[in-house]
Amino acid sequence: MSLLSVVIPTMNEEESIGLVIDELHRVLEMEGIEFEVLVVDTDSRDRTQEIAISKGALVVPEPRRGYGRAYKTGFQNAQGEYVVTLDADCTYPVESIPALLQTLKEEDLDFITTNRFGELQEGSMSGKHRFGNWLLTFNMNLLFRLKVDDSQSGMWVFRRDCLSHLDLRSDGMPFSEEIKIEAMRKLRCREVPIVYRRRVGEVKLSSWKDGRENLAYLWKKRFQRS
Repeated sequence: MSLLSVVIPTMNEEESIGLVIDELHRVLEMEGIEFEVLVVDTDSRDRTQEIAISKGALVVPEPRRGYGRAYKTGFQNAQGEYVVTLDADCTYPVESIPALLQTLKEEDLDFITTNRFGELQEGSMSGKHRFGNWLLTFNMNLLFRLKVDDSQSGMWVFRRDCLSHLDLRSDGMPFSEEIKIEAMRKLRCREVPIVYRRRVGEVKLSSWKDGRENLAYLWKKRFQRS
């Protein structure tokens, strides 16, 4: 049976990381899926690492800050044929992983990204974040001639070997939109709606700063030279 690598970036997520890992064990073991959990920790100052280790996860320290940097480090350490990404705050539906993995295999896809607007639970996303996502998604679709509903979703399922075909340059928040752009332009890719829940723990996003960085990166990527 093929190994599944679950990659989770963390920074001070002691309130929720244990809940996410427990849910992974409950869901994936019930489905008979062989898996590993890689927690890429960006220098947490709380008990995130301790809790993750106690739950059986492999903790990969990454002192260099950056959303994209954390994922790149996680992917480099992943051993599975397939990779799933999650946030550590309980927002993404672990119970959807088996179905998403089955879709990837049955439809012979390389990459699945998810659409959080499929079912937004109450309190899961502020009006400000919805507007920001709409603006970024509109620009991404316009600049790269795509049809994406959620440019910022952080739950993906993909074949690990497809990473060699992607030109992923961002180490920051724009990594989320960049991996979708690359996948949709070069691979067999599909967007699938999911449930998106209210987060557990403190919000880490800096809305305006991250939004401006993401928007600027879209335009930079569109007109960058190889």
